[in-house]
Amino acid sequence: MTPELSIIVPAYEEEERLGRSIEVILAFLSKNSISAELIVVDDGSRDRTAETARSAFKGASHIPAKVIRYEENRGKGFAVRTGLLAASANIALFSDADLSTPIEEMFKVIDPIKKGDYDVAFGSRALDRTLIGTHQPWRREQGGKVMNLVIRTISRLPFADTQCGFKAFKMDAFRPLLEVMTIDRFGFDVEFLFVAKYHGLRLAEISVRWNNVEGSKVSVVRDTRRMFSELAQIRRNERNGVYNLERNDSET
Repeated sequence: MTPELSIIVPAYEEEERLGRSIEVILAFLSKNSISAELIVVDDGSRDRTAETARSAFKGASHIPAKVIRYEENRGKGFAVRTGLLAASANIALFSDADLSTPIEEMFKVIDPIKKGDYDVAFGSRALDRTLIGTHQPWRREQGGKVMNLVIRTISRLPFADTQCGFKAFKMDAFRPLLEVMTIDRFGFDVEFLFVAKYHGLRLAEISVRWNNVEGSKVSVVRDTRRMFSELAQIRRNERNGVYNLERNDSET
């Protein structure tokens, strides 16, 4: 039977905390009798991320779960796209492996899609900052605010927070757009939202609870430089018609 929801968890060298996160997700799905599948995408980890995931799956064998693994680290964006393309359900949610947004918040982004109001619904830390439990260090938090301003200015997206790792999609509307995506790493969230808006999908930014979890692989200097480069690539792709589905169909 086709599940009603696919949950995608991209993971890179998450051996230490992934097992607990999977247990939390599976327990929540079981407790609430949610028809769902869980897909963990191991983005070329050098540790036991994949083995940890498979071991954790045994705790709820009645819930379909699988690991997709490839050897080369391709980036979080590539991992999320891989998981979404493998999703069976028509509503898919991707969540960061650290569950910085608790899985209990899923209804906030899934229900608007299920009701037919939106095609993409995504969590935001910026709309209601009282929902942030554990904050990032002050310098990182201020840097994030500056980066959000840069993203809004260059991308022309009207959203307060594009980078929260908690996004849901109506797959029959969003799946065709995955074929034209080009950003594999830090800027993929922006590209997801940019291309969805470009094609007229209905987007909703929704306040969610969020906690900073130590162990982030984000480097402020490296990823800020990368974001500028990837924002420029998104605008270049727009000018060159890369995001036009008709063009891509004619080239295949």
